[in-house]
Amino acid sequence: MFWESSIPNVLAGDASLEVSPAAAPPMDDEAFAAFYERSARSLWAYLARTSGDPTLAEDIMQESYVRFLCLANPPSYLADGEVACRRYLFRIATNLLRDHWRRPRSASIEEMPENLFACVDEQVASDSQMILGPALAQMRPRDRQLLWLAHAEGYSHHEIAEITGLASASIRLLLFRARRKIAHLLQNQNRGRQA
Repeated sequence: MFWESSIPNVLAGDASLEVSPAAAPPMDDEAFAAFYERSARSLWAYLARTSGDPTLAEDIMQESYVRFLCLANPPSYLADGEVACRRYLFRIATNLLRDHWRRPRSASIEEMPENLFACVDEQVASDSQMILGPALAQMRPRDRQLLWLAHAEGYSHHEIAEITGLASASIRLLLFRARRKIAHLLQNQNRGRQA
């Protein structure tokens, strides 16, 4: 088994417990490196598209892996293999992203991503990014999140519910509304180009 029970449960919110540098890692180095290689790109893409900020996505991705490694009492279903571990990692990242959004922030020009001020090079972005990007930017983060998990990651409604912490019964309706919203935004965007 990958897990050590001597590491405090960081996800449980017990701030009084800290991981000591001498604590044994929950996965051996090879197993973690392989898991990281197979999951990092899709986790970063999910976070970047959902948050709209690549730098924030990188920070949350790294924190997600740290918290994943620090699990003291992992859910029993993680013994089911890498697919379950990957879903749990996405759930950790989702919770961290949600916590980030809940924090009150004041925006200054220094905090704005540089790519907002850069000219978009016509050959740099792919067609889908050029078409979907503006529409996704107008959507609520939760809608972007649901669309990404369903269509880019291919998760089922039940898996999306596990990752997001939303009720399983509500995922279908929320996804329907998100799809309807992006379809409406894309139609308006298309009308604007034709005019």
